[in-house]
Amino acid sequence: MKEKNNENKMTAKTVNIVRKQGVVVSDKGDKTVVVSVTSKKPHPIYRKLVSKTKKYHAHDAENQYKVGDEVIIMNARPISKLKRFIVEKKVPSSSDAAGAGREKKS
Repeated sequence: MKEKNNENKMTAKTVNIVRKQGVVVSDKGDKTVVVSVTSKKPHPIYRKLVSKTKKYHAHDAENQYKVGDEVIIMNARPISKLKRFIVEKKVPSSSDAAGAGREKKS
């Protein structure tokens, strides 16, 4: 009888981490936000920049992000039917950064 060498080869899958920056457009779902991401690519023939907007459902565990927040999302394992991204962090807006550095004179 021939014995087959059935080694379980555990190959590590390489996962490309994809990060996207966008604006929260909806926070109505529990632990879920909808992030609108705009990308600009040149038209293949006319070479004019064309804007394309896509909405992604992202996981927000603490329900801390609100509509209008600019966030960075990254890909993850499937969390639900639509959620494939996790909110990584909030991007500080220019008005927040400018206001934080100023002190009120009295």
